[in-house]
Amino acid sequence: MDSPYSRELTMAFSALQKAAQLSQSIISSQDKGAIEKADLSPVTVADFAVQALLIATFKDAFPGDSFVGEEDASDLRENEVLLERVWELLQRVGGDEDTALPATRELMCHLIDQAGASSPGGKGSGRTWVFDPIDGTKTYIRGELYAINIGLLVDGEQTLGAVGCPNTPMAATAPLCNADVDPSGEGCIVYAVKGHGAFVRKLRGGVGDAPPRRLPQQPAAPDGIRFVTCVGLGDSALPGVHEVVAQRLGATFPGCDLVPWVLRWAVLAMGLGNATVWVYRRPDRFAKAWDHAGAMLLFEETGGRITDVHGRPIDLAAGRTMSANSGFVAAPEALHGRVLEAVREVLREQGHAGILQSS
Repeated sequence: MDSPYSRELTMAFSALQKAAQLSQSIISSQDKGAIEKADLSPVTVADFAVQALLIATFKDAFPGDSFVGEEDASDLRENEVLLERVWELLQRVGGDEDTALPATRELMCHLIDQAGASSPGGKGSGRTWVFDPIDGTKTYIRGELYAINIGLLVDGEQTLGAVGCPNTPMAATAPLCNADVDPSGEGCIVYAVKGHGAFVRKLRGGVGDAPPRRLPQQPAAPDGIRFVTCVGLGDSALPGVHEVVAQRLGATFPGCDLVPWVLRWAVLAMGLGNATVWVYRRPDRFAKAWDHAGAMLLFEETGGRITDVHGRPIDLAAGRTMSANSGFVAAPEALHGRVLEAVREVLREQGHAGILQSS
């Protein structure tokens, strides 16, 4: 790719390869050190270790940048056994000339905390890296599909996205579901730079060893709507809406059924589906920046349009939780209006018009 972010991409590829090695090294283990966070979502030793690896690596390479990550180190500071497991996992995979590791346990916790307390900024905030160390922790614990997200925002705008899919095949076919693990064990990376298109490459190998494939643009006249959603392990969706929207649009439901949001954006870019809709069951429930920042760019660079259920652009500068938006409606530019109207019609018909009136 001919872009002004070639160094950042090269760093992202190396970091994703090392993060994939780390996470894959224990994916078959029965005990991944999983604990429950305050919001009742799970976190594993791999989540902590990958976040520490990513922050140490990118902070070393770009010391003037800011960093946002999903996790904080409070559980590590309170649980010495968990802390040692994370530290040992990092030491086992080790660093190399392209990736850095924190020098001490205290620095590891400090780096995790630093990103875990930071938020994406808006105009004038400069460069901010956003990391989701393991997106799809629920499926990761089960040995199923998961993803690792690296996004670069410049003044709050998506500039680069690189998603590592350690156990998703590069030649995946639809419908792709959580249990469809790559039998070859190769995995892939889906990436994009704003204004330069989206690409997919094998996870392993250098840039010259693993030539990328440019992902095609969405057709100007799509021949139908193909959903990417989550019906299995997700619990944040408003019940009874998504399947009715799909039926209204003549789409097979669920289509690709995937828990990790980062992976949903990646497979939309790969053409395994062309639309996704998400309406939250509670008005105070918002998306998390690390599940979407950078990853949405993959679909947008193939001609996808992404808004919330009000039709508003997604605002990543709102903070760690994307409180300026309510849900998601994503589809090719030529279909987006149709999908958005179907969502709004179904919400009105089912007595949820208040969602459309909320600010």
